[in-house]
Amino acid sequence: MKNFVFSEAVVMAGLRWTIVLIFMLFGLAKFAEYEAAGVAKIAAHYPLFAWMYPLWGESGASNVIGTIELLTGAMIAVGAFSARASFVGGLMGIFTFCVTLSFALGAPAFWEAGYGAPFLGSTGQFLVKDAVLLAACFAIMVDGLRRHTAP
Repeated sequence: MKNFVFSEAVVMAGLRWTIVLIFMLFGLAKFAEYEAAGVAKIAAHYPLFAWMYPLWGESGASNVIGTIELLTGAMIAVGAFSARASFVGGLMGIFTFCVTLSFALGAPAFWEAGYGAPFLGSTGQFLVKDAVLLAACFAIMVDGLRRHTAP
């Protein structure tokens, strides 16, 4: 056990299937009323999503977001067998987490009231994990690119 090292393929598989699980769980949750209401608190006032709420309402907008998350998770899963799908799924994940991290700009309760930076408030605690998820999707995208261009 002293010289045992996990292969890159094993490490990437662990990363991939964990990210797939996250996208599937969060994507499915978007179809539930409680999650649609929670997402609307931030997304309904965010320019990228605000236009959806008058068109489709709280549930419809959340369903669209959930569908995108489920498709992203599916592409990352298929990426286990297809380098191109890994690249595209990873890129979709990067976009997803760049968007969620951008919510931090002006989000209510990002910093804890009365304390300020670096003390995270409830919104900050919810969003800051997305920095790691962004890095994981970047690794999945790079893995897909490497596999696609490998001789």
